[in-house]
Amino acid sequence: MRACDEGRDPHAAKKEAASDDNLVENVLVEFVKRHVKIKNRASTAREQQRFIDNELLPRWKGRHIKAITKRDIVKMLNEIVDRGAPQSALRVKALVSKFFAWCVGTDRLDASPCTGIEPPAVITKRKRVLSPDEIRLVWKGADIIGWPFGQLTKLLLLTGQRREEVAGASWAEFDLDAEQPVWTIPEHRAKNGNANVVALAPAALAVLASLPRVAGKGDLVLTTNGETSISGYSRGKRRLDEAMQAVARKEACERGDDPNKVEIPEWTLHDLRRTFATVGGDIGILPHTIEAILNHARVGISAHYNHARYEAEKTTSLMQWARHIEMIIANQGSNVVPLKKIRKGRLLDQA
Repeated sequence: MRACDEGRDPHAAKKEAASDDNLVENVLVEFVKRHVKIKNRASTAREQQRFIDNELLPRWKGRHIKAITKRDIVKMLNEIVDRGAPQSALRVKALVSKFFAWCVGTDRLDASPCTGIEPPAVITKRKRVLSPDEIRLVWKGADIIGWPFGQLTKLLLLTGQRREEVAGASWAEFDLDAEQPVWTIPEHRAKNGNANVVALAPAALAVLASLPRVAGKGDLVLTTNGETSISGYSRGKRRLDEAMQAVARKEACERGDDPNKVEIPEWTLHDLRRTFATVGGDIGILPHTIEAILNHARVGISAHYNHARYEAEKTTSLMQWARHIEMIIANQGSNVVPLKKIRKGRLLDQA
C-alpha cells in the first residue's frame, strides 16, 4: 500500500528483486567491472578477483544479494581464520565491505550487512626471516612434495619475486637462449606497474628445465590444466610444512636428539621475499640493488630523478644469492651456517 501511495508498482519491485540480475555472481561481475578494475591497480584487482573466485562465489553463488546476512559474512571470515590465513581474512573483509557499500550506492541494497562486523584478526607487520637451516629445510621439503608447489617455492626463494608474479608467469616472458637468461615480468603483471627484468641463475634454470609442459590454450609455466595458473596455496603450504617437519625430525633422530621436540615456527611464502631482502643484505648485496630486484616502487626524490634500473648489479647479485642458497642446501643438518665461511667462499668465487 505504501508503494502504491508513492506511485511505485509493488509487483514490479518484487519481480526486480527476484531477477537473476540480483544473483550474487552477476552483481559481483558488475562490481568488478564498474569498481574493482577502475579504482584499483591491476595487481590489486587480480588479488580481489582471486578472493571473489576462491571465497565468495563458492559460498554464495546462486543466492540473491539481499539474502546475504551479517552471519554469512562472519561465518566466512571465521572459516578463513580457522584454516590459518588471518591476514587473508582481513583482506576479504575489506573486499566485502566495499562490495556491499557499492551495492548500497547503486541502489541494490538499502543497508550493508557488513555494518558492525569487527576485524577477524589483528593486523600484524610481519618480521619473519628464515634461518639458514630453515632455508635448507624449505628446499628439501620442496624436493619431497615436487610438482607443482615445490617448483613454485624454489623459484620464489631464488628470485625474490612475489607469489602471484611467479605463479602467473608464462613461457613467453622468459628468454632462456640469451647469453644471460632472463625473465621479464611485464608491466600489467607487476604490482607497481613497472616491468622487472630478473636474471636467472643456473639453479633457477634447473628448476625451469624440470617443469612439464602442460598442453592447453595458454602458455603458463606453472599450471596443472594448461588453462589457469596453479592455486590451492594453503593446501600446498601445509604439505610443504609437513615435509619440512619430517626431514627435520629424521635428522634429529640421526643426531640422537628427540624428534618430538623438533618444531618449525610458523612462516609464510611471502617470508621468502623478506628473507632474500634481509639475508641478501647480510651477504653484501647493496640496499638499492635489493630494492631494484624486489621491484619496489621508489619514493621521495628518487622517484622523480633516479630512473636507473641497475640491471648489471641485479644480475651479479642474483647469481651471488643463488650460490649462497646452494651453499646452505649443501650444509647437512647443522643448526647454523657459518657466515664467515660463506663470505669467504663468496669472495673466493668472485676472485
